[in-house]
Amino acid sequence: MRTFLRKHAVPLGHKLPLFLRAPLQRLWRSTAPERPRPSGQDGPLTPEYAARVAAETAIFDEQTIVHDLPPIYHYWSNTHLRPQVETFGFSNPDEFYALYLGQSLADAGPRRARFVSLGCGNCDTEVRVARMLADRAITQFTLECVDINATMLERGRVLAAEAGVASQIVTVQGDFNRWQPRQQYDAIMANQSLHHVVELEHLFSAVASALAPHGRFITSDIIGRNGHMLWPEAASILREYWSELPDSYRYNVQLLRLERTFENWDCSNEGFEGIRAQDILPLLLDRFDFELFVGFANIIDSFIGRSFGPNFDADSPSDRAFIDRVHARDQEEILAGRLKPTHMTAVMHNKPFADRRCWQHLTPEFCVRRPD
Repeated sequence: MRTFLRKHAVPLGHKLPLFLRAPLQRLWRSTAPERPRPSGQDGPLTPEYAARVAAETAIFDEQTIVHDLPPIYHYWSNTHLRPQVETFGFSNPDEFYALYLGQSLADAGPRRARFVSLGCGNCDTEVRVARMLADRAITQFTLECVDINATMLERGRVLAAEAGVASQIVTVQGDFNRWQPRQQYDAIMANQSLHHVVELEHLFSAVASALAPHGRFITSDIIGRNGHMLWPEAASILREYWSELPDSYRYNVQLLRLERTFENWDCSNEGFEGIRAQDILPLLLDRFDFELFVGFANIIDSFIGRSFGPNFDADSPSDRAFIDRVHARDQEEILAGRLKPTHMTAVMHNKPFADRRCWQHLTPEFCVRRPD
């Protein structure tokens, strides 16, 4: 019966709004057969943590495409973000990871390099990056893919086989909140996963201990307020632009509701989404030195993301002009220090490491937004 429901009913359930989907997901998880405890999870789980794990797993069990974004996002990123990151030698996240994994492999010398990706989900990014390296005749590496969700890891194994990189991709089920590395790695990557981590201090200590002397910690992630909420100064500016929009642009397609007044929604209530996002950058600064740091975006997120971005037409000159205008204000406020970036692309080393590159004067220290 569960197999039938997984195939036919669950995909329909994921189209429901969050307030209807969440209780159904909890019911689905409560009736599931017990899964083995992922490797590296010793000791009891608190009821709250166990409930969040169940909710998080249920949310992603049937998501074959995790990082899908509306067309207006791609208009914004290609128009404004891409020229910025191309000054550092890459055009998109896949090229970013391939560039620095390739450099780490070269630093490893003649032996087979060891990489690990923490919170890999379906391994789609990892498979594409492995294929990109293989196309450049770079195959002497193993990339471990660690995730708590066994269903997603199985999809990753299928993707790796289809892409011809099964000999490079190794899946490992485990909770990165309790990750205990058993060897050293030439590079550790975390793609849009750190903002799901509760035990950041433990994870960053584990990463630091697992890096080879030349090793890199490579990540692209969200560093805004917890739960992906807006800080007060950002919310105030966003509402200036919100007041310009007709109701058709204020419809939240994820929660299926009209928001005539912008609601500063905390999305960390169910699973781990944005659970400690605001702590990521300060803790990284405490633990690592940066080789590369690119901080970007704040209020633009709300207009190009999954909730409201689908309301904008990427082919409409007026919609593009609105996005351009919001982006320009975003950049102005970030460069002045009145707003802080909510996203980062970063490469780090264990201390000390002195050779740092940043976009303009947006150093990681400048971009920290302290709660007080």
